[in-house]
Amino acid sequence: MKQKAVFYHAGCPVCVAAEQQLATALDPVRYAVEIVHLGEQKSRVAEAEAAGVTSVPALVLDGAPFHINFGAPLTALK
Repeated sequence: MKQKAVFYHAGCPVCVAAEQQLATALDPVRYAVEIVHLGEQKSRVAEAEAAGVTSVPALVLDGAPFHINFGAPLTALK
């Protein structure tokens, strides 16, 4: 069974670069990756916060948030 990974981003250049790197970094056999563009899906900001995301881009893997680089705080996306 694949593990779920959620990549949250806001579409900024830092986020897009991280998304491109992520595409080759995670094993597609092991992980089912969902890409969530919070700039376009503002209704999911609360979900990201509940997962522990404080800034984007961030990857939530096995329930743990990993902040890849500081692109934007979640407060800027509300």
